[in-house]
Amino acid sequence: MTTLLNRSTAAPAIETTIDYLVPTSRINRRFWAPGREFNTGVYQSYPVTIRNARLAPDPFTLDQHGFCLARHASRVTDFRDPAAVVDYPGEVAEVARALTGCDLVVPMVGQLRSPVISGAGIQPPAAEAHVDFNTATAHRIAGRLFEKAAPGASFSRFIAFSLWRTFSPPPQDWPLALCEAGSVGDEDAVANVKVDVDEIPEGDALYAPIEGEEDMAAATIFHHNPAHRWWYFPDMTAEEVIFIKFHDSDHDWAWRAPHTAFHDTTRPDAVTRESYEFRAIAYFT
Repeated sequence: MTTLLNRSTAAPAIETTIDYLVPTSRINRRFWAPGREFNTGVYQSYPVTIRNARLAPDPFTLDQHGFCLARHASRVTDFRDPAAVVDYPGEVAEVARALTGCDLVVPMVGQLRSPVISGAGIQPPAAEAHVDFNTATAHRIAGRLFEKAAPGASFSRFIAFSLWRTFSPPPQDWPLALCEAGSVGDEDAVANVKVDVDEIPEGDALYAPIEGEEDMAAATIFHHNPAHRWWYFPDMTAEEVIFIKFHDSDHDWAWRAPHTAFHDTTRPDAVTRESYEFRAIAYFT
């Protein structure tokens, strides 16, 4: 497994906007219903420059940046078919071991995303700067999954991550933007509690107290900071994957990488992006 530094005919940089949480937003929840998401947080679009990562002088690495691009030709022929992705967690584990040197990978769940296609099991692209877990959630999930996978054993480090890929042809209309871990400060981060529901609540019910909310899973969302350095990999192919750190328990390395989808309006020939991401935990024993 090797990281890639392919060249691209896409522009060196795109001037666009990314949604960030405004400083005055206080009740921050993400309600998740089949085929739909709703954030109670108040967001604002801020101007950003998203640079073409394929034109960077050096490859992006997990330890320095919190994300990297790698080559992986999947054996899955149709990511829309639940039966076809049954063995995909094994492929994710192969990639994770090759990129991180970990000893054990415990799979979590996969997710289809599309900006226009809806249906069971398909969610829209995430539209704001975020990391899928916050610190407390990452540690809680990592501990619980490891105990089930290796009862009585122990680990010295874990990396919660996503392996992201698009299976629609290039160029894609909603690429994935990634923020260098070293450009993000702890003061930029806010917890965003995930609330699973059958139907999205309305009105005051969105903000009503929820018993046990402090113990619910939460993502991390971010306030805008002009120091954030954003990148993307244009023209991704079906044989490329992006490895994204949600949380590395060893903070001596780049330990998380904010990311979001963004609408690339510079490519009139862009096609609808369909993507598949798979979450897992890599352990070092």
